[in-house]
Amino acid sequence: MTATESASVVPQPRGARPRVLVAEKIGDSGIALLKQHFDVELGVGWSREELEERIGAYDGILIRSATKLDAPLIARAGRLRAVGRAGVGVDNVDVDAATKAGIIVANAPQSNVITAAEHTMALLLSLARNVPQAHASLTGGAWERSKFSGVELYEKTLGKIGQLVAERARAFGMHVIAYDPYVSAERYRELRVEKAESSDDVYANADFITLHLPNTPDTKGWLDAEALAKCKDGVRILNVARGPLVVDEDLKAALDSGKVGGAALDVFATEPVTDHPLFGYPNVIVTPHLGASTAEATDRAGYQAAEQVVAALTGGVVTSAVNVPAISPEDMEVLGPFVSLCGALGRIAVELAEGSSIDLVRTEFLGRIAERDTSLLTIQVLLGVLRGHTEEEVGVVNAPGLAAERGIEVVEMRRAAVRDYSDLVRVTVESGEESVLVAGTVFGRRNREHLLEAWGQRFNIQLEKHITVFRYGDVPGMIGRVGTHFGEHGINIVSAAVGHVDKTDTGEGPLAVMVITTDSAVPDDVIREIVALDGFEAGRTMTL
Repeated sequence: MTATESASVVPQPRGARPRVLVAEKIGDSGIALLKQHFDVELGVGWSREELEERIGAYDGILIRSATKLDAPLIARAGRLRAVGRAGVGVDNVDVDAATKAGIIVANAPQSNVITAAEHTMALLLSLARNVPQAHASLTGGAWERSKFSGVELYEKTLGKIGQLVAERARAFGMHVIAYDPYVSAERYRELRVEKAESSDDVYANADFITLHLPNTPDTKGWLDAEALAKCKDGVRILNVARGPLVVDEDLKAALDSGKVGGAALDVFATEPVTDHPLFGYPNVIVTPHLGASTAEATDRAGYQAAEQVVAALTGGVVTSAVNVPAISPEDMEVLGPFVSLCGALGRIAVELAEGSSIDLVRTEFLGRIAERDTSLLTIQVLLGVLRGHTEEEVGVVNAPGLAAERGIEVVEMRRAAVRDYSDLVRVTVESGEESVLVAGTVFGRRNREHLLEAWGQRFNIQLEKHITVFRYGDVPGMIGRVGTHFGEHGINIVSAAVGHVDKTDTGEGPLAVMVITTDSAVPDDVIREIVALDGFEAGRTMTL
């Protein structure tokens, strides 16, 4: 049974605005943004049973950490197309089930980076100067200045850090060393951070180590006995990232032996927790996962998640989706104008291909766009290819999976060099022995989409919503015959272009391709009438 068949679906009236459910409390700014585009309902405090009963009525849902969007719940969400998670992680969402159902899952990864960095600095200073211990001592009735003497941050080395923490640590005169193979040498120079050759170099040189890593199978237990043994004596450890990064038993042993001089922990392997082996240690500071807990971060998370839901439901580009390629703002500035063009080229290519099944889709990106991550553009091409040729609902989330299920090979190529144009997109669809290539680009300040090649012929025509393509013998009068038939059926031509190639040497005679855009759809029977005329080989019409 499919997700749609098992769901409790409430039909949406034709022309009605999409409906979005806000299942948990978020800031007013996020709700206001959603209301500009959708009908919004607040479901804060709904029980699991009520959510199961009503989720089928919504196109989008916005959650935080309490709502568990597991596979059974997703199966009941027959209309759901977007999930916005107001926070960094998506641990409470079954991303695989959502992907199979064609649902975009997006989070707000930048919502709490400032807050987490500031909390790291708060713990760093508290750890260096024994602030919580001194506070507890003084409020307990003792004046113990000498007992809580600390260390300066100035000229100390901070290792294994996030970029925002690095900037703030530099302001305290700290020397910063880090290891991250995915950060460029140029970025290290911009941050004035020393690039370590390995994690071991960080361990050997750092006076303070802070962890800023995701929780993955590869990072679980990152800081264990082996890693701690490589650290300087008296090193201080901070974890404001994920609890499972640290092996608690190994950290406890290192604290007991004096190898580690102190620790500050905001996260734990199991949360919530009120009983822990390190609670009560005089040189350990603990906070109950406060890294993202500021009013500003909460409001920011809700707004950013709402932005992603708006983009997902209005045809925009979702920049922080976890189950589709995430495109940086810098890349999006260059690639954005080509998103719609790629979908159009995919649609045109598959319509011109004569085979009944598609074997291969090849995308080629040339020019400036080839220097960027073009994976999203390839998915847009797949959308154009698959929509109308499969029974399933196709979206950016499930298009690659649907192509794979159908045995369609997808090849993406990029080349910086291009002649005649700053940027060029080529799409090839192979169907049986038939291979069709189409090409296009965008022009001008308004990024007008132009078709440059189809059916082996080159021309230049601005794409419109309705497009018709004819292939025919290149003899005088053919354009007039098409115009006459269109006129008889009340079809107004917006623009037309012709490309031709001389195939006299092959005995086929010269062939031409005519591309016409119209202000209304061209009926299929009109195409059949024209193709039946003497000299015409084929015709296709489509609405993009």
